[in-house]
Amino acid sequence: MSATIIDGRAMARRIQAAAAVEAAELARAGWAPRLVSLSVGATAAAELYVRNQRRQAAAAGIGFEARDYPATISAEELGGVIAGLNADPRVHGIVIQRPLPAAIPVRALQRAIHPLKDVEGLHPASIGNIVYDDLALGPCTARAAVEILRALPLDPAGLEVTVIGHSELVGKPVAFLLMGLGATVTVCHALSREVAAHARRADAVFVAVGRPGLVTAEMLKPGAALIDIGINRVETPEGPRLVGDADFETCAEVAGWITPVPGGVGPVTVAMLMQNAVRATRMQMERYRGAYAGGQ
Repeated sequence: MSATIIDGRAMARRIQAAAAVEAAELARAGWAPRLVSLSVGATAAAELYVRNQRRQAAAAGIGFEARDYPATISAEELGGVIAGLNADPRVHGIVIQRPLPAAIPVRALQRAIHPLKDVEGLHPASIGNIVYDDLALGPCTARAAVEILRALPLDPAGLEVTVIGHSELVGKPVAFLLMGLGATVTVCHALSREVAAHARRADAVFVAVGRPGLVTAEMLKPGAALIDIGINRVETPEGPRLVGDADFETCAEVAGWITPVPGGVGPVTVAMLMQNAVRATRMQMERYRGAYAGGQ
């Protein structure tokens, strides 16, 4: 069996096109969406993310400003920057680029962002809302991975799904989103026994661990969907390349559908960021009108 390779870039273009329509509508109402990106220290990974986000924002008609700060900036100073952006009505979304220096607590910064400007969907309020199926500003990566599954000819209701990885930002939100769709979900983590056995029973496997080659063909049920959320830089004789958490070549011979890395979950994640940007702008517009314009 040869898997169907899921084209994340094509899906991202469709989401981006819909976001562009809404962004234009908001701009006509005087609320042109605008994102501000915060990077600390010079890292190749952050620069790549910023380039991708800037390109997709431009395509969706969303303003994008990238601010770079030295690695010596303190958490308190960065918190002050975020407070200023929270108070600026011209800014509708704040993006914190990763990685950050070890001295800066990313969770504290994420909590400092106003929930209505949390376009990454990583504020504790946004994560917690998933339990109630409230996805107004859900976490982008988790939503992207689940949206890919929903695009397949598989009914999530009653589907057996194994999620490998239980991070607060990806694995756990993916599990809650899937349960909200009616799937039967097993979550595996570092202490789980017989991960391969859990995976082999699943109709769909999601993996987000950060270990290249973790999932192999022997771990998959023939015809299962494999959604690889991992992204790892590895050295090869031809030079560095990006790979996921699955052994793509062997898994593609067993799976029914598989996401490539790059070109799978990644582009859809950035498109979800743009979708969140227009949603956040609309929510702020409605909040403003309700508070200051008598609901008009």
